[in-house]
Amino acid sequence: MTAFPAEKIQQLKVLVIGDVMLDRYWFGDVDRISPEAPVPVVKMGRQEDRLGGAANVARNVAALGAHVSLLGVVGDDVTADAVEQRAQEAGICTKMVRDAQMPTTLKLRVLGRQQQLMRVDFEERPSAAILDVLQQQAERLIAEHDLVILSDYAKGCLAQVESLIALAKKRGIPVLVDPKGDKYVRYTGATILTPNRLEMSQAVGVWHSEAELEERAQALRQALELEAILITRSEQGMTIFTAEGRFHADAQAQEVFDVSGAGDTVLATLAVTKAAGLSWSDAMNWANIAGGIVVGKLGTSIVTAGELQ
Repeated sequence: MTAFPAEKIQQLKVLVIGDVMLDRYWFGDVDRISPEAPVPVVKMGRQEDRLGGAANVARNVAALGAHVSLLGVVGDDVTADAVEQRAQEAGICTKMVRDAQMPTTLKLRVLGRQQQLMRVDFEERPSAAILDVLQQQAERLIAEHDLVILSDYAKGCLAQVESLIALAKKRGIPVLVDPKGDKYVRYTGATILTPNRLEMSQAVGVWHSEAELEERAQALRQALELEAILITRSEQGMTIFTAEGRFHADAQAQEVFDVSGAGDTVLATLAVTKAAGLSWSDAMNWANIAGGIVVGKLGTSIVTAGELQ
């Protein structure tokens, strides 16, 4: 496998566009059940905020050494302020569009003794007018970057994803997409899609053999005019389909602690290594190694260039 291209990655300018969110963790102790209902009582200890969604993709890109800008829609609230602060601390150049009519997407997780007990989500979809502003911002920013990553968490920021892909394609800039839903025709013309196993089955149906999967994946790749499709398959590793054929990497994780945000790490690593000149198969292998590292960490986390080297 080709060596990790750290120096070339440091020269890249990457634009991440997508659903920005904040992951908030409440850590506490549990030693009794509530007398009001059969639920655990959590005695609060500490709170921790981490970047989530597209912001976590950008955080991983920055940790790998590239220059990264983040474009997304947030509310005009304290959660957005927290996102901005943590992004700047991570070395991310933020280009947020603020919408006073919606809250910043927030995922609140309550943990007792390192086990997640519940999650509460705060979210609304951005308005059409705000999406037009985002589109204008994107048109200017895409021209200033070497690579575009679209992180779709189905929160509405990428409702006009076709136009974003067209803008990048017009300038010859690669577009890597983490898709959502089953209407993959929206992503026609992108460079690569990176669905997980469930998302791929929603798009092409359940397969019963590797040969059937390859046939369906290649048909989808050709129909959408993609260079490649990478399927992340949890304990089965990951498989990439290109015009040259099928390449597979077995799972690297020794111990899986938390899969939150693992797809963000895989996407970021795949993007920067491919943009730095590696083949799709070598880029997939580095992304697989990064994914194996990050699932051993608690919560949405990152993998650094130093860890990979």
